[in-house]
This record gives sequence, C-alpha cells and structure tokens, in this order.
Amino acid sequence: MKISIGKNIVKAKKITIDLLKITIGTMIMAIGIDLFLLPNQLSTGGFSGIGTVFYYLFGISVGTTMLLLNLPLFILSYFKVGKRFFLNALVGTALLSYFLNIFEKLNPITNDRVLAFIYGSIIVGIGTAIVLKARASTGGTELVANIVKAYRPQLKTGTLIVIFDTIIISANTIFFKDIEVALYSALAIYIMGKILDIFFEGIDFAKMLLIISPKWEEISNKINTEVRRGTTSLYGEGMYKKEERKILLCVMSRNEVREVRRIVEEIDPSAFIIIANAREVYGEGFKEA
Repeated sequence: MKISIGKNIVKAKKITIDLLKITIGTMIMAIGIDLFLLPNQLSTGGFSGIGTVFYYLFGISVGTTMLLLNLPLFILSYFKVGKRFFLNALVGTALLSYFLNIFEKLNPITNDRVLAFIYGSIIVGIGTAIVLKARASTGGTELVANIVKAYRPQLKTGTLIVIFDTIIISANTIFFKDIEVALYSALAIYIMGKILDIFFEGIDFAKMLLIISPKWEEISNKINTEVRRGTTSLYGEGMYKKEERKILLCVMSRNEVREVRRIVEEIDPSAFIIIANAREVYGEGFKEA
C-alpha cells in the first residue's frame, strides 16, 4: 500500500513539473511571436505562419487560428500517436493560444525586422525546447508530421516538417508580396533549430580522437596516466601497404585535446590524428544515460 502511494506521489510530482514546463515554455513562445515576429510579418513556419496571414487578412488572433487549425488534428492524433502525447499536445496548444491572445494586445518590442527575427527566433526556440523537454507539443506542423508518419512510417519527421514549413513560408511571401519575409523567416527557422540543438545536445561537445601510430601502446598508457582518459584499440588495415595496425579511439572534453596532442606528438611526431565532435556521449565521465 505504501509503495503504491509513493508511486502515485512521484507520478503526480512529475506531471506537475511537466505542466509547469509547458506553461513556462508556451508563455516564452508567445512572447517571441507576439512581441517580435508577428508585428514584423515574420514567422518560424508552422501554424503560426498561417495565423500571421489570417491576422493581417481578417484580423483574427494568431492564437485563435492556431487552436482552430489544431482541433481536427487532435482527433486524429488521439488514435494514431498515443494518449500521452495527445494530452500533452492538447495542453500545450491550449496554453500557447491563450498566451498568444494575451500578449497580442501589447506593443511590440521592436519594429526592426533584423532585430525581430534574431530575438524572436531565439525566444521561440527557447520556449519550444522547454515544451519539448516536457514531452509535449504545441501542435502545428510537428503534429501533422507525426500523424502522416503514423500512416507512412518510412517518411522522416524532420523532412515532413521542413516541407510543411516551406509551403507556409511561401504562402506568407506571396500574401505579403515581400521576398524579405521568406528570407528572414528562413533564417528564423534556422536559428530556432540551432537553439533546440543547444538545449538538447549542449554546447560543450566532447571530442573523439582516432590515433594511428605504431607506438599506440606507449601513447595509450601515457593518455591513461596523464590525462586520466581510457582508450580503446581498434583493428585496422592500411590499404596501401596491406599492413595490419592498431587504431586508438579516445573520447574526451575539448580542454583535454591539446594535452593529448602534445603526448602523441612527443612520442610519435608522424602519428596520424583525426579529431571530430562527439555530439552526445553517455557513460562514465560523461552524461548519464
């Protein structure tokens, strides 16, 4: 009985935290759209792009348009993408529409399109990342993509979203008869994507080194003792001379790369080193899975 109560408390706490994240995230998104993008006829694609056209064409609030466009999608999503996602998407969309209608009445922060697309896309990106961290959605093209993918699993979600957003931005450009709308909106989508990458992958990327040297054992020992990083030996074959050789694989922080290079160059100045970004690394000494 106590175990059951404990589980319910943990579950309730998690739901509360997720709802708080969704609320904060949608509020931030609404600020970015209403105070930066919308007054300058810009968007980051999605249903907010359609809402921007309807706002200037019929005077309908962006939040109201987004809610109406999403309603039929929710019916499909309930049967195709699962109950949990449906509920989170419903809450996220309702809150975003609510905040959009509130902040729409405020004066814009800037009427400079350059500043608007930069700050607007960053703010919307931060808000979107917070919502996604809560395993929620605000509907729009993401929801459309998930529904289409449920019927056509072979299609990529990212590709579908790009296609839908491109169509919407093109419609915005035609309506406003201004190519700058497309150019700025495309940059806004790009910046927003980078913000999402930073939130989910971080900016402190690990580095992956491949070291090819006949003195691989000495290099490995010194890296282990001086840098405190383990290495893994991989078997390879030089295709030119058809010689078997060992290749050292080592993952470390960016700050440790210079020290490892110094070690390798001291032991074998002719060693071959390949350095690449390791976007995500899980395990001891890095992120927990």
